[in-house]
Amino acid sequence: MIKVALFGQKTSTSLTDIIPPFINYLIQNEIAFCVEQNFLQILKDSTNISFEQVETYTSYEDLDKSVKFLFSFGGDGTILSATTIVRDSNIPIIGVNTGRLGFLATINKSVLLEQMDSFFNDDYNIIPRTLLTVKRSDGVEIENNFAINEVTVVRRETTSMITVDAYLNNEFLNSFWSDGLIISTPTGSTGYSLSCGGPIVHPSNQNFIITPVAPHNLNVRPLVVSENEKIDLKIRSRANEYFLSLDSRNFPLTTDVELTIQKAEFKILIVEAIDATYFTTLREKMLWGSDKRN
Repeated sequence: MIKVALFGQKTSTSLTDIIPPFINYLIQNEIAFCVEQNFLQILKDSTNISFEQVETYTSYEDLDKSVKFLFSFGGDGTILSATTIVRDSNIPIIGVNTGRLGFLATINKSVLLEQMDSFFNDDYNIIPRTLLTVKRSDGVEIENNFAINEVTVVRRETTSMITVDAYLNNEFLNSFWSDGLIISTPTGSTGYSLSCGGPIVHPSNQNFIITPVAPHNLNVRPLVVSENEKIDLKIRSRANEYFLSLDSRNFPLTTDVELTIQKAEFKILIVEAIDATYFTTLREKMLWGSDKRN
């Protein structure tokens, strides 16, 4: 029997509208499903579905790795959390957009039921997304050590800049005097990096983007490098501390901890509908070609 996993983080009108017919589809087509434990409680509180004797999971460790898909209900932030559930299991993620922007969660709730037959008839595209991983010089392991969007170092003290000494494959690149530095994947190029002046890079490109955050030297610009580069960062700060972020997960560190950033050994698989290409999503989300002056 085919089985899928359901994941989400919060309720919304969009969610409560789509979940009942979605569950009915699964039941009618004899598709088994399991629900993340916290999300199950959200669904019980926000819908009239009883969800009796539903299989649950809480993390990567107890997720059934045989599921065909993981359906992520929410926005891009929910997908970022879903990646910590699937990790290296090669379970494709279907992002159902019940949130706002949705560069990763591209399946609109209004067309989800229309797309379901295509998903289960293997009529879809899978876009592998490259991840970043970080190694700390003090040997401390980072939990869920991967980022699908970006790895960022930023100042912890708000009154002064930090200096980030960056090296590519042990060759000195530059000292960035700034509020921080973003190392972005192509997936993350439409996120934080873009808001700091970085370029949009198609997910099929094998590159990373190095983007300074509010650099003191205006001649410093974002740089596109190969994903095979080893990026070493040494941070200097008056406060002797800084923040490390992997997507939305933050870690306070002291400046004696240096970082090595590289491509992770696995990728996250994102499902894309046949008619919902990357450039279609860009046009819709960026309002390209739309006259919004009035």
